[in-house]
Amino acid sequence: MLHTARSLRGMVTAPHHLASQAGLQVLRAGGSAIEAVVATAAALAVVYPHMTSIGGDGFWLICWPDGRTETIDACGGAAAAADLELYRKAGLDAVPWRGPLAANTVAGTVSGWALALERAKAERGGVLSLAQILAEAIRYAEEGVPVTAGGAAIAAQKSAELRAAPGYAAVFEPDGRPLLEGEILRNPALGATLRELASAGLRSFYDGVLAERIAADLAAAGSPVSAADLAAHKAQLRAPLSVRIHDATLFNMAPPTQGIASLLILALFDRLKADEGESFAHIHGLIEATKRAFRYRDTHVGDPAYMTVEAQHILDDAAALDRMAAAIDPRRAAPWPHPSQAGDTVWLGATDASGLSVSMIQSTYFEFGSGVVLPQTGIAWQNRGASFRLAEDGWNALRPGRKPFHTLNPAGARFDDGRVMVYGTMGGEGQPQTQAAVFSRYARYGMGLQAAVTAPRWLLGKTWGEESVTLKYEDRFSPELIGQLGAAGHALERVAPFTSMMGHAGGLVYHLDGVIEGATDPRSDGGVAAW
Repeated sequence: MLHTARSLRGMVTAPHHLASQAGLQVLRAGGSAIEAVVATAAALAVVYPHMTSIGGDGFWLICWPDGRTETIDACGGAAAAADLELYRKAGLDAVPWRGPLAANTVAGTVSGWALALERAKAERGGVLSLAQILAEAIRYAEEGVPVTAGGAAIAAQKSAELRAAPGYAAVFEPDGRPLLEGEILRNPALGATLRELASAGLRSFYDGVLAERIAADLAAAGSPVSAADLAAHKAQLRAPLSVRIHDATLFNMAPPTQGIASLLILALFDRLKADEGESFAHIHGLIEATKRAFRYRDTHVGDPAYMTVEAQHILDDAAALDRMAAAIDPRRAAPWPHPSQAGDTVWLGATDASGLSVSMIQSTYFEFGSGVVLPQTGIAWQNRGASFRLAEDGWNALRPGRKPFHTLNPAGARFDDGRVMVYGTMGGEGQPQTQAAVFSRYARYGMGLQAAVTAPRWLLGKTWGEESVTLKYEDRFSPELIGQLGAAGHALERVAPFTSMMGHAGGLVYHLDGVIEGATDPRSDGGVAAW
């Protein structure tokens, strides 16, 4: 995939083509980019359940046509009963990756949808009903959807660790085995849940009869999340993080996400001399900027209520950024490894004819989250709280109500020439690295948007459950470049040419003349839907 899609009236990109089409239907019906994103996100929760669910968290970055940029934090906190004693009594010295005790945080995704739609209504008046917005997701849940190759592969790979989780096998292994590519996945209980959300309102996920059913199933499974935890949760409208580079202002999410790392990489790289794209200076420069950004992230970033620094401060401190960039050796790789994060996520975006552009990311953390599927509602619950440390204090230590660290970070940019870009990817630790690759190729070196997404990528550190901490690279780079990276001291590991390890990226660009450009990732099952 090399050619960038273009249109004038609206565009959606997502890692599953059916979800993109669901968002396009909303645009065609007169909905805004925000309403299209909710429709796309809901469809993804049905058709791409190994990557996302309404039982997960979400983050939004909204670029309004008048120049305002705002974000929505729809991250749930740890349950009131999720304390150190709970895990000590269970004989655990770490939060498990799967099962009920991994399902220890509130799912914030639906609250993010609700707040985003409130913003759309306040700004635009709102056009469509919830029933219209959720219609395609409901249909796919009730009638079924063919399983993708990637979904089938992950389900088979993770079956042994997931099938014992409460409720998982009934939905995802109905015949006693993982569903195969092309077989039909149905989740009528999730369809009924989406219908109830459409009729009773999105807040019913947290209050009322639906919330009671969710809480009852969580309790029966052994999760510490209660009805009181659900009722206490609310999404937050927040200012974005931002940083200036030579011809644009970049935006991303504030903590508890790693959005600051994504911005730091590009801010540091903007200070490096790298005149030619795809050169050693380009790729090495981004890798070394990543190391500096990750060290800052891992020292300072977590729940903002517990942080000792303001994330925006380093981005506003040009002298500090200059010093960080000057410390990068343009010829040699700095020592590595460093602790890293994993995760499973979807990024999606939409732009409408007015120029309203939305970057949104939604996740359950690991594939199928905790593996716990609630029988009355069909919801797969996240395991984001598995990242908490069972420690008395310090970085990401478990506390009731505390928000876990998130790899999720939706990105955006406003160029000095009036263009607005929204972009992002799934991929845990790889998200800031892939964002840097796509943005630098498009914005600094003039590569077409689709070509920038399709081009070979790299990943520093471990991800997708792998233990190696090498610099992995897709087997499509020039041998000369790989030789230069190896000679500079990078510990290289070759991987398949189009591997999902590198994330499922996408992007949209709105131009002042009304042209919208869009790209999707050939590593995914995605598509750009436009009119």
